[in-house]
This record gives sequence, C-alpha cells and structure tokens, in this order.
Amino acid sequence: MKRKTRMIPLAIATLALTGATAASAQQAKQLSIATGGTGGIYYPLAGGFGTIIAKELPGITATAEVTGGSLDNMKLIGSGNADVAFTQVDTALDAVNGKDKFSKKLPIRALVVMYPNLMQVVTLEGNGISKFEDLKGKRVSTGSPGSGTEIFAFRVIDGFGLDKDKDMSRERLSAAESGNALKDRKIDAFMFVAGVPTAAITDVAATPGLRMQLIDHDQALPKMVEKWGPAYATATIPKGGYPNQDKDSKVIAVWNIMAVREDFPADLAYKLTKLMLEKREDLSKVHKEALNIKTENQKSQNAGIPWHPAALKYFAENGIKVD
Repeated sequence: MKRKTRMIPLAIATLALTGATAASAQQAKQLSIATGGTGGIYYPLAGGFGTIIAKELPGITATAEVTGGSLDNMKLIGSGNADVAFTQVDTALDAVNGKDKFSKKLPIRALVVMYPNLMQVVTLEGNGISKFEDLKGKRVSTGSPGSGTEIFAFRVIDGFGLDKDKDMSRERLSAAESGNALKDRKIDAFMFVAGVPTAAITDVAATPGLRMQLIDHDQALPKMVEKWGPAYATATIPKGGYPNQDKDSKVIAVWNIMAVREDFPADLAYKLTKLMLEKREDLSKVHKEALNIKTENQKSQNAGIPWHPAALKYFAENGIKVD
C-alpha cells in the first residue's frame, strides 16, 4: 500500500508537467520568413531578424526559409505557406495587381520599406563585354526561377531592345551558382539584384587571377518606367563596393519591403514593424544594408503596395509621415 501511495503523487506530477508542456507548446508561435538563395542578402538578414525576434518577443521564433526569391515569396505568403516575406516592390506590385507572373490578385500588405535592391550585371575582364549590349550572343544567367532577379533582369534586357530568348543563351542560376559558373567560364555574365556587397559577387571579385567588371545599365530606365511604372530608379554602386572595383557602376534599383498577408495578426504585425525599424543597428551586424532601413524611407511611393494597418498605427504613433 505504501508503494502505491508514493506512486500517486508522482503520476499526478507527471500529468501536470505534461499538461504544462502541452500548454507551452500551444502558446509558442513559429514564424516562417520567405527569403531567397543563400548567396544573397535576404537569407542572412532574415536569420538575423529571427534572432532578434526570439530575443525580444517571448514565445515567438522565426526561421529564414531558402526560396527562389521574390516571386516565390509572394506566392508563399499569398497562399498562407509562409508568414512573412522579403520582396522587391516591383514583384509585390505585380502580386497585388494580379499582373505578369500572377494569375490573380494576392492580399499582400507592406510592413516596412527596407533597403534599395540594385541590379548588378557581373562579368570578367576578357569576356568581350564592356557595355550591356555586348551581352548579345553571350551565355548569361538571369537569376533562379521564381526570383525577383529574373523578373527585373527580363525588364532590363527589354529596356535595351534585346530579346531574352533569342539574343542570348540564358541560364537560370542562383547568385552562388552564377558566381561559380562565371569563375569556371561556364557563363560569360550574370545578373543579380541585391544590396551591396552581395556575398556571391564579392567571392568573384576577390578570386585571385580574375578581374571582375560591373556593367552599367541605367540607360534602360526610361523604357522600363514607361512600360512597368515608377518602381524603378537609378542608383550607383560606388567604387570600392567590391574588392578591386576601381570605378562607379551606374545601375537601376528597386526598393525591398517586408510584407505579410492583409489578415496577418495586427498585434504581431505592429511588433515586427517596430523591431525592424528600431533594431536596425543590431541587424547591421549581420549585413550593413540594415543601416538603410530608415524611418525617412517609409514612404508609400517606396512601399509600392498598400500598408498593413498595424504598420500605419506604428508610423502614426511615432510621427513617421508616409505620404
């Protein structure tokens, strides 16, 4: 009898502990952040943001998911298969308007304008490419399937009056794959949209025995804006942006945003907006582009798509004028 008496409290304690664990598991929330390839900036930046979320928001964790890029990301959060996405504004605009690669309108809203994404056209000295038109007849990677890079690249190519299918031999490689293929002379150039520096491009630029070149392409802007709207602008990659880069490169840029579905919980959306803007110094330890996530950049023109109401609430409470 004594033995049974001693076992009863143990059984009760075990049940209580099991119940507490189950309750804790139910309360914990894991967010999925759709990013891009490992050779770009979205992926490491989302990983750093996930660390900040875990530290600042008890019971919430976030995981950076490798994806094809902006196009995939819009489809993932549009279908509810991801919670948060980093995306280029041009792709987000297509998503909410049901244009180009999107057969229907997706209910996506902006939380934060992040940093500008710069189209970077990368080749090697000796490949016979000194201007964008020289890509005609060459082997060119225009980004992985499902990426914002691919959409942007096609529009730049069109802006120069070239045909993406007829005027070049086109590969669909990620940033890391493109960099390796260029170094191995399997392609002549690649196009990739990201902040500066991008790891895959830095790797090419720092490779002994090779001389990387960035190709200007800002001349395509007028035709792009005429055809696709004002999401695009000119920008400059200053000399020294990459190892051995000895002159500025004039490029075309588009803003990046952090986005969610319009039915994303308001309280959590508010907290994510606050963290992204107020913890950018911490996030810059992962990549310096985080320093460009500034309150003055939170403009509706930069966001491109409608704001989530929780973001507007945060802006109003903190004196941030978006229009």
